[in-house]
Amino acid sequence: MTWYWLAVGALASGALIGFTGGVLGIGGGLLAIPLLGLILGMDQQLAQGTALIMVLPAVLLTVRKYNQNARIDFRAAGAGAAGSIVFTYLGARFALGLDSSVLRTVYATFVLAIAIFYFIQGIRGMKATHSVAPRRQPGEFNRAWFALVGVLAGLAGGVFGVGGSVLVVPILTTVFRLSQTGAQALALTMIIPGTFVALFTYATHGQADWLVGVPMAMGSLLCVPYGVRLAYALPEPRLKLIFACTLVVIMGLLLLKV
Repeated sequence: MTWYWLAVGALASGALIGFTGGVLGIGGGLLAIPLLGLILGMDQQLAQGTALIMVLPAVLLTVRKYNQNARIDFRAAGAGAAGSIVFTYLGARFALGLDSSVLRTVYATFVLAIAIFYFIQGIRGMKATHSVAPRRQPGEFNRAWFALVGVLAGLAGGVFGVGGSVLVVPILTTVFRLSQTGAQALALTMIIPGTFVALFTYATHGQADWLVGVPMAMGSLLCVPYGVRLAYALPEPRLKLIFACTLVVIMGLLLLKV
């Protein structure tokens, strides 16, 4: 009976996390990790590996839904993916050797930095009354730049299990001037191969609980499409503020267990 209720809880929480991941383009893993630590008492590495089980199919479905709304530049995404694969593995091996509490604190600091950035961006966007610079398309840039971005995504995704897309999205919106939804779609696409690598690395080191991760993945897949639909319906400044608020909640959840 205990396992029954655990599976039901994992399914329900996966649905909520999948919806959030669809809206914010983060695959839901950032929210899943602190919840797994707080509710199930997992250490940071096990929580990250278990979250990857849920994240991988959710990311694949999210990318499909984003691509249905606006075509993704798969050449740019492929360049980013090529840059991420090796560095995802290196980041994951580094994380597996860290003390769990140290890794959790570093993760919380990383999330806080991204949240502050998005608060500033969202508030500026809502207050702006002047015209902003036109958005650009990935095809306007040399693909080598996306490979470099992929290296950063791979390191973040490997060290934190998830989070590569969270790091990449602000780079794509500010430096490359992509739209928020366009950046989220491209970032998620380029981390797909690295997510496979990260999951394999964590799982082979015994840091992934499949009995929890699989029901979460099933619940997540049910609600991802609705999250993506909402993402395209929201104004961009509001979407950035929602992103920032969600990250602050995640950081708080992480620090509760430090």
